[in-house]
Amino acid sequence: MTVTLGAIPAPIPIRGGTVLPALREDITLTTVDGLTLVGELAMPLSGVPIATLIALHPLPTAGGFMDSHIMRKAAARLPALADIAVLRFNFRGVTSPRGTSDGSFGEGIDEQHDLQAAMNFVLARGLPRPWLLGWSFGTEVAIKYGLRHPIEGAIVLSPPLARTTQDELAAWAGDSPRLVAVIPELDDYLRPAEAAQRFAVVPNVELVAVEGGTHLWVGEHQTYRVLTEIVARLNPDALPLPREYVL
Repeated sequence: MTVTLGAIPAPIPIRGGTVLPALREDITLTTVDGLTLVGELAMPLSGVPIATLIALHPLPTAGGFMDSHIMRKAAARLPALADIAVLRFNFRGVTSPRGTSDGSFGEGIDEQHDLQAAMNFVLARGLPRPWLLGWSFGTEVAIKYGLRHPIEGAIVLSPPLARTTQDELAAWAGDSPRLVAVIPELDDYLRPAEAAQRFAVVPNVELVAVEGGTHLWVGEHQTYRVLTEIVARLNPDALPLPREYVL
């Protein structure tokens, strides 16, 4: 008798548009000032994440939204590759293919309520080990208001520190929550040497200077580096991140 075995699926390369399997749910968040924000929760297929990433996107008035590419790729890959839940949403007044959040741009002040709404959702769902991921404008929200919430840490990508005071930075001094600052060598606003000076008030900051990095983290090489820095904090056992995946 001849037994024919099915073909073994070939791995696919992970590229910019790759979306790996996950449990994806369109969600809404409600702020204390009565706004409805639109977003998505991406969970590992097991439904049991090891940690949770709350993504705070770049400046809305410069085109930032929940689909800004690092946020989109984190949600597309990390549930499958690292068992990390990723919550991303549009700040107030921001539109994406998911929809439009109520309200209007809050100059980095009213967005504190958006972060609170996201954290309320995380706590209500019992999602474990929350970490903030801020990028550019999102770093200001994370640094200014993150310490109000029960987070394990915050990772700030390309922080301009335009709205953040030295006193607000200094409040992060201490062992917990952790603060990880990922600084591109070629950033438009804050490069590694200046970042070392600004973050000196946080002795335990994990300052990561990325050679050749740019503010927008353009290209798969820079994306991979950023996602690696995230997973190194939330689930280091998942490293190195694979560059291929078998569907």
